Amino acid sequence: MRRSVLVAVVPVYLKTNSYGEYVFDWSWANAYQGNGLSYYPKLLTAVPFTPSEGSRILLNDPTLLNSVAEGLVPALEAEVQRVGASSYHLLFPNPAERAAFASTKLVERMGSQFHWHNRDYKDFDAFLATMTSRKRKSIRKERETTAAAGFRFRRTEGAAISSQQWADFSLFYHRTYLVRGQQGYLSQRFFERLGETMPEQILLIEALRPAGLDGGQAADEVCAAALFFKNQSQLFGRYWGSTSDQPLLHFETCYYQGQDYCIEHGLRSFDSGAQGEHKIQRGFEPKSTYSLHWLAHEGFAAAVANFVEQERPHIENYIADAATLLPFRQS
Repeated sequence: MRRSVLVAVVPVYLKTNSYGEYVFDWSWANAYQGNGLSYYPKLLTAVPFTPSEGSRILLNDPTLLNSVAEGLVPALEAEVQRVGASSYHLLFPNPAERAAFASTKLVERMGSQFHWHNRDYKDFDAFLATMTSRKRKSIRKERETTAAAGFRFRRTEGAAISSQQWADFSLFYHRTYLVRGQQGYLSQRFFERLGETMPEQILLIEALRPAGLDGGQAADEVCAAALFFKNQSQLFGRYWGSTSDQPLLHFETCYYQGQDYCIEHGLRSFDSGAQGEHKIQRGFEPKSTYSLHWLAHEGFAAAVANFVEQERPHIENYIADAATLLPFRQS
């Protein structure tokens, strides 16, 4: 009797909403509802709350990727039917996985993000030297304004992040969501678990407000923080929060401090997360992202396929137009 051997694992979530995905399909859900059908639940393969490209299929032999992808699609179709879901979605696959699914029933959707690239800069001034004079002066003025207000910044990596720092960060994170009229998804315990389970990939950058500012505290006070993930080549900006109304503090904490860190540690790129056209003038370059989708309902499957086909040239034009707004000098 032949023994079965496990060759691949694909995490799949059953979801009743589209929060935390960064591939926006709310209009698809509304179309279903408008026709008396239910879009939720749906099946999803993604890293939760993380719009970053990466492996979505865990393989014991990478050469099996194409055959696994080919066999995976009918298995996922069957699972959609079994659980009564409307569809299956695979978000931000890596290029090899994207290519492996190219000939399957899954429909590809294009999106866009902004990433910063470290081109062997010696320091931040060397990065600024690649920009036009006006853009260079603008960034210097922003950084000088924050420094003149007395803010200083503290970096803490992984296991060195204290319980109080996690408590402060969680407070800032939830306050920032509440200001927008929303509820933060993640708990303080979640952030603490990150520090416990993957400390080598965590960076916390905190902004400290100077003592006595506005007649307040006697000692420097942490008033904002940004949480980053990292690996040996890339920095990932994920969450931010603040109790300060300093208008430029977000740019310094989330972008300039991250760029400084990449330069100092030789990281090749900085994925700052979804959206944000304000990143362009700070040197973050537009790039395409991808997701894959299969809908069980034949009529809606055809409509979505038509939609993403019509949407794609608009995304391509947006990326091309955004690239013309970059602050760099023409070579």
